[in-house]
Amino acid sequence: MSKNLRELTETLEASSLAAYAQLSTMTKGRRKNEELCDIRTEFQRDRDRIIHSKSFRALIGKTQVFIVKDDFFRTRLTHTLEVSQIARTIARSLRLNEDLIEAIALGHDLGHTCFGHSGEEVLDKINGGFHHNEQSLRVVDMLERDGRGLNLTHEVRDGILNHTGSRVPLTMEGKLVRIVDRITYLCHDIQDSINAQILCSSKIPKHIINALGDSHSKKVNTFVVDIVEETSKQMLKGNEAQIYQSEFLNEIMHDLRVFMFENVYNGNICLKEKEKATFIVSAIYDYLLDKPEELPKEYYVMINNNTRRRVITDYIASLTDSRAIKLFQQIFIPSPN
Repeated sequence: MSKNLRELTETLEASSLAAYAQLSTMTKGRRKNEELCDIRTEFQRDRDRIIHSKSFRALIGKTQVFIVKDDFFRTRLTHTLEVSQIARTIARSLRLNEDLIEAIALGHDLGHTCFGHSGEEVLDKINGGFHHNEQSLRVVDMLERDGRGLNLTHEVRDGILNHTGSRVPLTMEGKLVRIVDRITYLCHDIQDSINAQILCSSKIPKHIINALGDSHSKKVNTFVVDIVEETSKQMLKGNEAQIYQSEFLNEIMHDLRVFMFENVYNGNICLKEKEKATFIVSAIYDYLLDKPEELPKEYYVMINNNTRRRVITDYIASLTDSRAIKLFQQIFIPSPN
């Protein structure tokens, strides 16, 4: 019998990808076994399931850094797409599995809350433990498809969970998404900060500009070329299979991150917005804790098998910025009608 399209793709992977790439045929599988698709590889199926999920669509209304007031500011969705694009560009040069990278990149922030890291921090404080990477895994494992989850492969789930935090992904593809996520948000947050008139380009340390370039595209390109060249060099030497940066650009990236935290993320304007977001999320949480029956039905029924706090946290984490603001208004602000 002739090979189906999936098998042809799998054969192409085996002949064209690097020895350190993750082949779709070598996946550790899914939590629940399923029949293979005749057309798509396992990682391609994961990518499609993520794209068609409710949580992925919600990313368009979730804050990256600035509460979305301008069509040109990044949202979680545009950030996610940029991570996917940049990681795939590097992956093609390194002959890694682009389908696996795309699935991890598209799913890595599904668990992010409304109002970005401000929402994450207040839920963490309230619950004594909330991290968006863990919530992203919870979304794909338990919350999507009315509680059935997306049943993704082990490698995609690992990449989503470990794109941040102390643990490192198992695959080269997951390791690449992890570092590209950091590069992407640092580079595009500079641009958004300048557009928002929070940051003046002249304030950026000159050694950073000299190293990376004076435009968004130059900064991204500098990091991309460095990763491709340094990783290729280390792999030829037979060193450990991981994603490498030159020591110089690793230091520049550290300096840029310190600068952004001091001048943007923890700056006066962002802190004021953070206070507002914290107040809204805390107020909604306390209200629903007292009146869980006002949760949407699909969440309220989950209280039978989960704690009340867990379900309320899941619901608030799913909200877009505009939905959270509207809900706050409905609960606490009198209507003139």
